[in-house]
Amino acid sequence: MISRVLSSAVLGVDAYLVEVEVDIAHGFPQFSTVGLPEGAVKESKERVKAAIKNCGYQFPQKRITVNLAPADRRKEGSAFDLPISIGILSAIGVVEHKDLNGYVVLGELSLDGRIKAIKGVLPTAICVRDRGLGGVILPKENVEEAAVVKEVKVIGVESLQELVEFLSGRREVSPAKINVEQVFKQNREHQIDFQEVKGQEHVKRALEVAAAGGHNVLMMGSPNTGKTMLARRLPCILPDMSFEEALETTKIYSVSGLIPSHSSLIATRPFRSPHHTISDAGLIGGGAIPRPGEVSLAHNGVLFLDELPEFRKNVLEVMRQPLEDGFVTISRALTSITYPSTFMLVAAMNPCPCGQQLNKFH
Repeated sequence: MISRVLSSAVLGVDAYLVEVEVDIAHGFPQFSTVGLPEGAVKESKERVKAAIKNCGYQFPQKRITVNLAPADRRKEGSAFDLPISIGILSAIGVVEHKDLNGYVVLGELSLDGRIKAIKGVLPTAICVRDRGLGGVILPKENVEEAAVVKEVKVIGVESLQELVEFLSGRREVSPAKINVEQVFKQNREHQIDFQEVKGQEHVKRALEVAAAGGHNVLMMGSPNTGKTMLARRLPCILPDMSFEEALETTKIYSVSGLIPSHSSLIATRPFRSPHHTISDAGLIGGGAIPRPGEVSLAHNGVLFLDELPEFRKNVLEVMRQPLEDGFVTISRALTSITYPSTFMLVAAMNPCPCGQQLNKFH
């Protein structure tokens, strides 16, 4: 008994389709997952087994093999819980194969069958749109994020049992719809405003010129003169983001799991201010499982480096490629990942280590 369910995984900031193949054969009870699964994917068998039983379905006491294709790419995260469980239920006849055609399924399962929110939903919705597939089935908490892509049919479910009843035709679940134009307009409002700054006319004029031309800025002055305050308000006078820029920025925050709970679209230019103790991997991205760094989270916005001389030399040197090329490439043994990083660099520093202005008596 073999079943196939479409799912997806994220590589960089883009999603690609993953075919979840489930084979159930006679033999000693065993559950094995192949296809370069990372730790969270390997552990999914325990969540899947408990969720199926606690939803009232019979878990097959047979040899179960799950293949995640393409098998030469590493799979990480908990989003494969739901497609694996649906694949098992499809293989034993609880869900018909034809009901899965055209749907991309992803979601994390709790032990009682509830479906939890996941990361990287927006890139998946864009991938589904570009491939011309029927729709995407995902956790209800993620529907607004995916519904930003208007051409995609988004089905949000709260539990495994609800999804099985939907696929079996015993329950109606309406596709999620949002007013994208209204959401985009609402999320373009800034919490702070450049016009709140009183005085500092020469600095404000310099920042206006820099904002108009997209120039980088270095501010030097004594402590408590307003350098950080001015930098935080710089995104307010930058040109408004286009919808395509907003989608591109939201994709980065989606794969990082940083989209605010009250918002489904990043429509204001981001402002990132990392601490000077940050590592080079934290700044440009990387790690054992590569993640976007601060230069990518500031894409289409402002990257503010306060206390510039306190940053380590190697950290500042790795910013050369992002500043010159507008993207950063991270190479690993099995793959190479490229993250966008077109940002405006703003730095601030004191005139000397004591923090005061130099003069002839100093």
